[in-house]
This record gives sequence, C-alpha cells and structure tokens, in this order.
Amino acid sequence: MSKCEQCIVRQFSSLKALNKEELLKMAECKTSYIIKKGEPIFEEGETTNGIFCIKDGVCKLTKLSANGKDQIVKLVKPGELLGQRSLISEEPTNLSAVALEDMEVCFIPKKEIMEFFNENNQFSMNMMKSVCGDLKDADDHMVSLAQKSVKERLAETLLELEDTFGKNDDGSLHIQLSREELAGMIGTATESCIRLLSEFNKIGLIELIGKKIAIIDRNKLKRMAE
Repeated sequence: MSKCEQCIVRQFSSLKALNKEELLKMAECKTSYIIKKGEPIFEEGETTNGIFCIKDGVCKLTKLSANGKDQIVKLVKPGELLGQRSLISEEPTNLSAVALEDMEVCFIPKKEIMEFFNENNQFSMNMMKSVCGDLKDADDHMVSLAQKSVKERLAETLLELEDTFGKNDDGSLHIQLSREELAGMIGTATESCIRLLSEFNKIGLIELIGKKIAIIDRNKLKRMAE
C-alpha cells in the first residue's frame, strides 16, 4: 500500500473519495514538509499551485487588517486541507497559514488535484462541500462579531478551543494562543481580552496557569456564550 493509502488523516477530508489508483498517483507526486512552530506554510497573496494536507500539528489562518495586525480567521487541525478555494477560483491566497506548533504537511500539485476533480465526482463534490462549509463558518463568525458581546465571544471561543483541540494533562487548553492571538480571534483589543480573562479567573470560570488557560466551569461558560 502507498503511504497515502495508509494515511489515517485523509479520511477527514475530500481525499477520502480517492480510489486506490488515484492514491498511488498522489503518493508519487506529493511532497512532505516539516514546518516548525511560527513558520508560514504560505502567505497572503501567494499562488500555491496545489493544496496542502495537514498530517500533524495545528496552524492558524490569518488576514492582515488595515491597522497592520493579523486577524485569526480559523484554526486548522490534522486531516484538513488548505488552498482549496484558491485552487478552484484560480486566485492567489487571501489568507496566510502559520504553524502554531511543529507540523507535518503534504503538498499535492494542482495538476493531479484537477485531474481527480474532473474524473472523480465524489471527490469534487466533497471539495465543494468543504468550501461551502468554510463559507458557512465565515457567515456564523460574522454574525457572532456583530451580535454578541466581547464577553460572550470569549466564552464561546474558549469552549470551541477545548472541544476542537482538547486539553493537556494539567487540564489546560492544548492549543496555547498568546493573549494577542486570542484577542484577534474574538475581535477586540489585547488589553480587553486580558481584562476579561482576569475577570473569568476571579469568578471561577477558568484558571490561569501562567500563560495557559484551563476551563473550570463549562456550564457557566456555556450559558455566558449563549
């Protein structure tokens, strides 16, 4: 079996629709990379000429705002693909992807992906569903920014981080974002984010362990997020 055929994470993306022959073809053309924490996978405005499959590790997708700060749009986990929208629209990337921890990433060239897209209906349908899912998430995020308070958004984001990425042995969130990154995710100033975290800590919703955050009272946090 090819390494792609054995790969567990492909079952979580559009690649699960590929047949044995297509997986062998992909195994021959793909390139694997180790991306160190803090390094970019690609930067906003780049032409990627293919897609990236996240085999291990987590990255952040960011957009450079008018004030020069990076706004985190999404966090991407193993099994997800990067670059699908740019590939289909034939446009440069509109976001940057930066590793939040050491990562293993596979790059599959555009030529092979487009062959799969044109010849395998289920693969093309899966990819379109994935892009539509991203659009839905973007809509939900926009509504959240417009209608929820900063406090509600912070509570919601902390719960999402634990639900999606899990926690460490000490109970802290596995994904450790800086206060600035967390502020960027919820659309507020870093100072406001720090003040709210301190408030959450005082009333027993969370515990601050140095730079780490541990959720203590999920139910109260959930009620606050709603």
